[in-house]
Amino acid sequence: MPRSTKATRSGLPGGSSAIPRFALYGEAQGVAPELLHIEEVQARSSQYQWEIAPHLHQGLYQVLWVQQGSVLFMLDEQRNTLPGPVAIVVPPAVVHGFQFAPGTQGWVLTLSARFLSEGDFQTAGAAFETLFTAPRVLDMREDSAGAQRLDALMRELATEFALSDTLPDALDALPSPTPGWLARALLWRLAQVQGAQAPSSTGGAASHRRQALFTRFLALVETHLLAHWTVAQYAQRLGLSTARLNRLARAASGRTAQELVHERLTREACRRLLYVAAPAASLAMDLGFEDPAYFSRFFRRQTGLSPQKWRAAQST
Repeated sequence: MPRSTKATRSGLPGGSSAIPRFALYGEAQGVAPELLHIEEVQARSSQYQWEIAPHLHQGLYQVLWVQQGSVLFMLDEQRNTLPGPVAIVVPPAVVHGFQFAPGTQGWVLTLSARFLSEGDFQTAGAAFETLFTAPRVLDMREDSAGAQRLDALMRELATEFALSDTLPDALDALPSPTPGWLARALLWRLAQVQGAQAPSSTGGAASHRRQALFTRFLALVETHLLAHWTVAQYAQRLGLSTARLNRLARAASGRTAQELVHERLTREACRRLLYVAAPAASLAMDLGFEDPAYFSRFFRRQTGLSPQKWRAAQST
């Protein structure tokens, strides 16, 4: 079974003082914006003793599919161990790490933001956006038929992905659309599973536009979080009034835009306190707080604990 994760929390690869950011794990950032990549779990994890240390991706969406074996997964502060079949959905900028039981079989699918935003998404775009609004764990142990369909799609996608690199030159000039079709089919299936496990209401075109606006707001928050944009700045960039942005945020999440920004900033603070071995005052500056004392008050309002006490509680 996987080892304990305690050593991983402070011992990041290479002794880095920041959460590592990769394209694919162990590879530098700067991948092509149209990235679509799939590989077997063992292809990379076996090189690292079946352990993928905590890291994050900017602008990349991942799905880990464990068909057989088990995985101890870390998604921000969440930790759990599950046997397959299970799908783990990882949106951009979410700190995640995995420890697999040796011999675990499955797939890792990585997609870029451009891949998800382009193409024929008219029929299921809202479902895909909903799927990736938060990290998700889709336990498929009670749905053997669904698990078989997902695994079959993963295998077919992997076959077509490998084939696309071996086509004759005459055909290679026209990239095969098949991997994209299969990836969209796979995400559509996952969205179905997610909807069945956590039902959500859907609407027509107006609902899709609202969801798209809300997703754009969340994307802007990711980009400008550390600049501490005001709600008015977000609203202006979206072409909305602050009142309409707040109505949009409440309808989609039950919280105001400001509350969502503060929650996201708090999650980022928790990630860094958990994974970065640096004093809280230093992390406060990295998070855009000019006054460490103000950061401490902000963090206490959000969590009920000072940064130092919250960090200490995680190590017990």
